[in-house]
Amino acid sequence: MGERINMANRPPVLQSGDTIGLVTPGSPLDATIIDARVQFLRDMGFTIVFGRYVYSFDGIVAAPADKRAEDIMDMFENPNVKMILPTRGGTGVQGILPFLDFDVIRENPKIISGYSDITVLLNSLYQFSDLITFHSLMLIDFRLETPAYNFNQFFAATSTFLSPRPIQNPPEITLMGITPGNVTGPIVGGNMTSIVNTLGTPYEIDTKGKILFLEEVHAPTNMILRYLTQLSMAGKFDDSLGIIMGQCTDCPVSYNTTYADLINYFLVPLEKPLMVNFATGHGRYKAAIPIGAIVNLNATNNTLTVMEPTVSN
Repeated sequence: MGERINMANRPPVLQSGDTIGLVTPGSPLDATIIDARVQFLRDMGFTIVFGRYVYSFDGIVAAPADKRAEDIMDMFENPNVKMILPTRGGTGVQGILPFLDFDVIRENPKIISGYSDITVLLNSLYQFSDLITFHSLMLIDFRLETPAYNFNQFFAATSTFLSPRPIQNPPEITLMGITPGNVTGPIVGGNMTSIVNTLGTPYEIDTKGKILFLEEVHAPTNMILRYLTQLSMAGKFDDSLGIIMGQCTDCPVSYNTTYADLINYFLVPLEKPLMVNFATGHGRYKAAIPIGAIVNLNATNNTLTVMEPTVSN
């Protein structure tokens, strides 16, 4: 694990006036929404460049997988681009992975942020290019209605060198340690659906010696049962140092079994440090998680701390 810790590749810091490259690596987004969010970013002082397929529609996805991957590679190879920002997640992001050049990406580190189906991209870029990525905002989140907490989290991760840096929930959401313990290691994870979809592929998430965090949206608890069973049988919980469970946003209860019930059944018996109710992903409040960065999970004191800078000069 020590070798992997030393290999983490930090992207350059994001500053006002920098250029952000927009891509649509998954499902399409309406042009009027894209344009409104782009104006918000411009008002913040950023310059925007567009991938060729940002506005495209090709059924469920924006464009064929190789074309969406071309947009991402173009942004990594563009020396003016400091950050790559997906317009949204949706579905289909996994299909672009075989068309990415992870060696080129490793040599051109940039900030890339997102969540939902972008999870597979974030974790693959860390796993195969040793790049710290950010489970945080996408283009759709850059609007007046977004809570200040989300922007504060995003810029604390991408625009400051502060470390150690605690990641705290908003005051109205209590971060709770369920199984006590104190572990330190790289953090990986994100959306459960997206992570389960990597299992059995060349891009299967590596949780060995890692802290794993998970969140979900619009999935009834009988579906969460399937996901947790699959992750368990694949050894992802056994491999991990500790586990952080984010919220299950708008997840209906099935068979009188709640999300909390499933956590108690699957994860508490592992006797690994376990924290729940983490505000990240699809909920209103979105903590910024630097995928691949070293964090300290203290489930005894209910703290999560990023132990290193996540960007560089």
